[in-house]
This record gives sequence, structure tokens and C-alpha cells, in this order.
Amino acid sequence: MSVMFSWRRLLVWAATAAVMIVAPLVFTQGFAVSMLSQMGIAIIFALSYNMLLGQTGMLSFGHAVYFGLGAFFSAHALNAIGAGTFGWPVSLLPLIGGVAGLVFGVIFGYVTTKHSGTPFAMISLGIAEMVAACSLMFPSFFGGEGGISTDRVVGEAVMGITFGPSLQVYYLIAAWCFVCMIAMFALTQTPLGRMANAVRDNPERARFVGYNPTRVRFLMLSLAGFFAGIAGALEVINFELITAERLGTVASGNVLLMAFIGGIGHFYGPIIGAVLVTFLQSALSNYTQAWLLYFGLFFLVMILFAPGGIASLITLHKPVVQTRMLGRLALPYVAAAASAAVLMLGLVALVEMLYHIETKAEQVGTVMSLFGRQLDAATAQPWIVAAIILIAGGGLLAFVGRFVRSAWNDVTVAANQAKGA
Repeated sequence: MSVMFSWRRLLVWAATAAVMIVAPLVFTQGFAVSMLSQMGIAIIFALSYNMLLGQTGMLSFGHAVYFGLGAFFSAHALNAIGAGTFGWPVSLLPLIGGVAGLVFGVIFGYVTTKHSGTPFAMISLGIAEMVAACSLMFPSFFGGEGGISTDRVVGEAVMGITFGPSLQVYYLIAAWCFVCMIAMFALTQTPLGRMANAVRDNPERARFVGYNPTRVRFLMLSLAGFFAGIAGALEVINFELITAERLGTVASGNVLLMAFIGGIGHFYGPIIGAVLVTFLQSALSNYTQAWLLYFGLFFLVMILFAPGGIASLITLHKPVVQTRMLGRLALPYVAAAASAAVLMLGLVALVEMLYHIETKAEQVGTVMSLFGRQLDAATAQPWIVAAIILIAGGGLLAFVGRFVRSAWNDVTVAANQAKGA
């Protein structure tokens, strides 16, 4: 049986489908279902970006262009469906976004893929800024600052499905997400996918064996634009609104963070990154104004200590799991997690008190609620306590880190010996 259709991979795909089906039945709250829908869209978007960076080695700062343009074309198509001037099922609307992303991928890719490395990154950034500027120059298409609003409940219901309830929208997004994941994974197993890896690693050698690196980059960017456009169309269906912000560098930077945090060296890395980043952004933004600071610190920690992303950490533990020695790391990992929690407790306390003093003190006073306790941020005591907790957590983490490294070295040596035996 081929690599694509091995029994182990089929089991993984079946488990993925089962998780997608069961997830909204477990997390039934409206907020949770909405967040699951956002995760599905983010997975498609992050995987399409990984086609450029992870598979072909093209660092793009403007990938949101294809997402946004696919979304705008889909929004206009959805409005035309509602007006009765365009006959097209809502469930297949992502194809319109995908085609739009593909067309602009062909147009912009013809220009950008003539160069690689830093020139490609700068050209992609320039195109992103150009398209963002056009969104203000052509308000009839982009809707100006307010964007384009739509209504996804159009046409006749099919088997009672109107896509009005958020649960129906989730399952539509999940279905498209699952199909797109399979399609993008299948692409990695094709000659084009293999040559994209060759172009990423050594374009000169790829040219020597008869392949044109520029053409490979062009094809991969065009296909990445197609899948990004699908994600954009699903965004329109989910929120019934699209604004020019989804075209800009902020959206492009967001998908870059998803890919890096998850791990660009593995196919499932961007999936992990998309789920985690969406969760952090959705959850933290509801509880604190400082969520961008926490998110930035999290990204900084990942780059410093796990530059390969979360997927690289999982792969690193694979030999340990296979030799059943992961239990030896349980105690050091728990100690490190506890120390990190103490450190975070002190850091969060300091940051939240600072934000409260700077942004809310004039309106609501200096008394605030933190971790379920009332305290006065204008007094010295909570600051001193938070600073002590922060310093203690940092010291504990540095102390425990030595034991974690020692335990890791011992376990990896023992795992390699067991595998060699």
C-alpha cells in the first residue's frame, strides 16, 4: 500500500474526522462552536502558507492577500446569490474563493517567484501593501472601512440545512477543512511536492536534474493561493462580513506565527499552530487587554527554546515514547511546569496591575480583581508580593532546568541504546 494510503495514515485521518464530528457535541456553548469554526478556517490558511514556507522555502509577508481577495469575491458572490442574480449553492461558495485566490496567485506569482529568499519576501510585502492601498481606492468593491456585509441564509434550504445556525456552519467548515487537509497532504506526496522540497533545500541541484525552480515556486504559490482563497470564503460564511483588515500585513503576520509556532518542518505543525493560536487569541482577548503582550512573549519563548515549533518537540520525544521511557521524564517535567506556573503567576500579576493603573484607574479606581482576589494596585504590597513570586519562579525554573536537562540526556542515551539493541 502506498505511503499516502497506509493503514496507519488512514487511522490518523479517521481519528481526525471523528474529532471534528464530535468536538461541537462536547463543547456545545455558542462561543466554543464559533471558536471551533475559526480553528477550521485557520487550519486551511496555515497549511496553505506552509506550502510556501515549509515545503518550498518561500517566506511570504503577504499571503493574506489571497485569503482576503478570495473572501471579497465570495462576499460579492454571496450577495448576488441572495439577490437572485447568481445561481450557486452556498455550500460550494469556497470554490469561488479558491478560484479567486488561484487567479491572483497566478498573477502575483508570475512576478514574485522570479526571485527567492529575501527579494521574494520583500516583493510579497510590497504586493500586500499595494493591495491594501487598493482597498481604500476602490470602496465600491472593498466596501471602504466598513467592509462588505453578507447574509449566508440565502436560497432554498436543502434537507433542512440553511446555514443559519452556527452548528451547521461549523460542519460546513469542518468538511471543507478535512477535504483541504487531505488535498494538501496528497500534494506533498506528488512529484511537484517532492520537487518543492528539493527547491527549498537546494535549488541549484534541482535545476541540474532538469527542473525549473522558478516554475516550481510559481505552481506552489498558485496552489497556495487557491487554498487560502477557500479559507477566505469560509470566513465570509462564518462571520457574514469581510473588511480590508484581512488583506493586510497583520493577517499575514498572524498566519506566519501559526506556522512557526506549530512547526513548519512537519505537515501537522501548522495545524497545531492554527488551533493553539486561535484558542489563545479567542480566550485571552476575552479576559485581558494585555493578551497581545502575552502572545508575543509566548512566541518569543518558542523561538528561543523551540525554534522548530511544537511539532519538533513532539518528534524529538518519539524515540523516548517508542522505547517506553517517557515516564522517567514525568517528574522533571511536572517540576518544570510548576516552576513556570509560579513565574507566570508573578508576571501576569505585575502586567495586569500595570495595565489597570495605566488604562482603568481614572474610570473605576485603583481597586481591581486579580485571580479572584480584590487588591489595591496603588499600594506597594501587591507589587512587592508579585515581584517576589516572579523572582522565586524564575529561580526555581533555573534550578529545575538543570535536572530536566540531566534527565533528558540520560533518557535519550538509554533510548538510543535500547533501539540499537
